[in-house]
Amino acid sequence: MAVKTHTWISLWFLLSAPVIFWDVGYCFMRPRSMLGGDLHWIWKPYEIYQNVDLLYGIPALEEGDGFTNAQSFLNVIETLLNLAYLYYAHVADWPPATLIGFTAAALTLAKTVLYWAQEYFCNYCTTGQNSTNDLIVYWIIPNGFWIIVPSLIVYQLGKDLVEQLNLASKVQAANKTK
Repeated sequence: MAVKTHTWISLWFLLSAPVIFWDVGYCFMRPRSMLGGDLHWIWKPYEIYQNVDLLYGIPALEEGDGFTNAQSFLNVIETLLNLAYLYYAHVADWPPATLIGFTAAALTLAKTVLYWAQEYFCNYCTTGQNSTNDLIVYWIIPNGFWIIVPSLIVYQLGKDLVEQLNLASKVQAANKTK
């Protein structure tokens, strides 16, 4: 059975990979990647973001808060799984690719919900300093994509997995009756 692929999912996995690796680079290279650092030119837009989300900024770095790099490490794992999905779905045509893509998207969704929940339960300790407009434009909208799109991917690939399992069950039942 050929792998059922969806262009929008494949594009998300492909196009999000460089964005994620760029973000991971910023996090792992702090303080050199931050404003005033010798490598900051690579991550110039983070000049704004490090003040919007203080987990990405000086306070978390100075406090030795490991959450930012821990979530970045998980980003690497998720992205490698996304790329594995692309390979297994489009090159190797391996049916379990769907499970890899589903798992990767579920991990991204869970980690992002955790990121938002942590912010809620610490009483907006790293974003509460923002105006409503800045919070919406620089934190909610960009980070919201990492909840919405993985949710849609989990839904779609979950449906595909159910179809595959139902088909396998029917084939198995038909083979038993022979």
